[in-house]
Formats: sequence, C-alpha cells, structure tokens
Amino acid sequence: MMRSGALISAAMAALLGCGLSAEAADNGPLKVGFMTVRSGALAAGGRQMEEGLQLCIDEHHGEMAGRKIEVITADTAGQPAVTKTKAQELVERDGAQVLIGPLAAFEALAIDDYIRQTKTPIISPSAAAEDLTQRKPNPWFVRAVGTSAQAHHPLGEYAAKELKYKKIAIIADDFAFGHEIAAGFQRTFEQNGGKIVQKLWSPLNTAEYGTYITQIDPGVDAVFAAFAGGNGIKFLGEYKNYGMQKPVLGAMTTVDEGILKRMGDEALGVISSGWYSAATDTPTNKKFVEAVRKAYGADPGYYTVGAYMACQFLNNALEQVKGDTSNKEAFIKALRNVNITDSPYGPVKIDQYGQPILDITIRKVEKKDGRLQNVVLKTYPAVSQFWTYGAEDFLKSPVYSRDWTPTK
Repeated sequence: MMRSGALISAAMAALLGCGLSAEAADNGPLKVGFMTVRSGALAAGGRQMEEGLQLCIDEHHGEMAGRKIEVITADTAGQPAVTKTKAQELVERDGAQVLIGPLAAFEALAIDDYIRQTKTPIISPSAAAEDLTQRKPNPWFVRAVGTSAQAHHPLGEYAAKELKYKKIAIIADDFAFGHEIAAGFQRTFEQNGGKIVQKLWSPLNTAEYGTYITQIDPGVDAVFAAFAGGNGIKFLGEYKNYGMQKPVLGAMTTVDEGILKRMGDEALGVISSGWYSAATDTPTNKKFVEAVRKAYGADPGYYTVGAYMACQFLNNALEQVKGDTSNKEAFIKALRNVNITDSPYGPVKIDQYGQPILDITIRKVEKKDGRLQNVVLKTYPAVSQFWTYGAEDFLKSPVYSRDWTPTK
C-alpha cells in the first residue's frame, strides 16, 4: 500500500519505544521510500513511475519474501534541493530501509553523497546519467534502466551497417541526457563508416523547432533526434509540417510509448532503439502490457517499465536474503547480484558497477491494432553499458558530453 511521505512511521516509533532492536524491526513491514514527481514539468513521468511500481506491488499482493511492503511516497517536484530533503526525511524520519527513485539524473546526483554517507540501498527506475555507474560508481546504487548511451551504441552501428547511411545530422536536447545519447550514437556510427556532419542543440524548454529544422543540412541521409519528455511530439509534428523528407532516427525517449499515444502519422517510420518495447512478442511482456492497459488504459513506456523493474529487482534481492535486510552489506550485495531470466525486458543481470546488462532492440514505429507501436526489427542481446569496448578502456576516456565524442 502506498501512503504519503508526510506521515511518520508509527509502527517504527512503537517498536523503538518498546526497546526492540533494528534487527527486530526488520521482521516487520519493509519500508520502501519512493521518490517520484507529482508536480512540475516531469509530473507525467512521475505518474507513470507510480503506475509501474503499484502494478508490481499488486502482483506480489503487497508482500515479498515473507515481508509486507510499505511504500512511503515523496514528491520531489523534480527539484534537486527538494530531493535531498525528501531523501533525508524518508530515511531518518520515516525509517525507509531502501529507496526507489528519484526520476531525473540531476536529482540522483544531488543525493549521491547522502546515499553514500548513510549507506542506504537505492534502486534507480529512470536516471540514466552515465557516471552514476561508470567513473564515479556509488556502491549503494543499482540502476534498473540503461544508461543514456547504452541503447544508442547499437543504433549507431545499425544505421551505418544495415541502413547504409553515410551522413547524419543530430538534433538533441541541450542537457546531459541529450549530450550522452548523441555522443554514444556518434561514436559507433562513425566507427562503422558514417559521419556526423552537423549537430544542433535545442534548449530543453524549446517552444518551437522551426529555426532548427530549417538549419538541417539538405545533404544528409537522415536525422538523429534525441529528445526527452514531450519534445519528441513537438519536433516530429513540426518536422512533418515543414515538409521534411529525410528519414528520422530517434532516441528511445523520442518515440517512447509514454508519448507515442499522443502522436499521429508524423511518427510512422521512425527507427529508434531501446531496452524495452511494448510490442516485444514474449509471453511475459504480453502479460505485462495487458495488465498496464487494463489498469491504466495505455501502453507501458520508459518510466512505467523502469519502476516496475526496480520493484522486481527489489523482490529478487529480498528472495536472495530471505527477506532479512538487517545486514545492509548483504542486502546491497544481493541487489547487485540480481539475475532475472524472464521479464518484460527479457533476461537481466547486473554488472560489477550496478548497471543492468540488457537486450537492446531496434524498433520502428508502425500502426498495429489501431495504435502506434514500436515494432521490433532486430535484437542485440546482452548489451553492456560499455558496448564492445571493455570497461577498463572505456573508463579511461572522459564521460560523453556535448563537446567530447571519440571519433575516427
């Protein structure tokens, strides 16, 4: 059951008041602090996270490994300073033993030091910043989604090798998420014979994209568009209105199922990549999609499946420790040892940095059964955050950024 983070844990207070130890309290409900966004620009993603988490809790009938699950929800408003306050309240006031969230990478980075200091296990359902599991890995952090570039290394290779594109222009949101996606795509595209001939960076709050669309080099074979939130909706709509004919490749979030339902024919034919597609044709994913459609009337997307899988990671770890979270070190070790053979993602295991190794699919937007869907064209199995480069060599380089991409 989910309740407001404003409520103090009466059960914990009563236990401590009776002089019982923390170990004894660990035989009671497991308190999960859930940081979401219920207000501001990121609220739509926050709502989808809540839906995914609740679906998972309901599937387990509110209990995992013999422990009742009590979710204490806090609204961070998508603000780093608020996120720090909420994390502290969840852990110190409400007695949360594990955290799920927050939504954005800049929020996760804001509480990184606090998580380290308090040794609080945390599972990220959405924050994709590369260095959270690369050059500055937090030993108490586990991610339930790919990194920004993890899905886009394969797409760069696919664009060069299979689509035979030679020249591509990039347009992307001008913040870390967009920079990292674009850099990962560029790296593999150029290493396989292609060339990025132009980069256009648009502010995250761009109202209209006409001034950028008219700058696109007419000699390119395609445009790679990397957007978050609802920006993909605006860009693709205006791209069509301007009569642009060049094919569009997209980041996972450009045509995510969470926004695809709000698009029209302008999205048809967009090829993207990701660690999840609602159209993945497996029994487990079909069951998951049907459950989400029945409960919420929409296909699951990035945030829904991310929170659902974060919850499944929690369940897997709790089963490993038989529900006993009194030993934090043993519990985080279990979280970093998650190995799920069948899920909406497909098989999932965690690398030594706390990052999932995931199947990455190349998807194409098509209309099926009266709705737009990301139909799977190809699957790259067991893709590491380091692609094929090897962790040691990869980590010697700077983090992907607006200005740094290793090119040929």
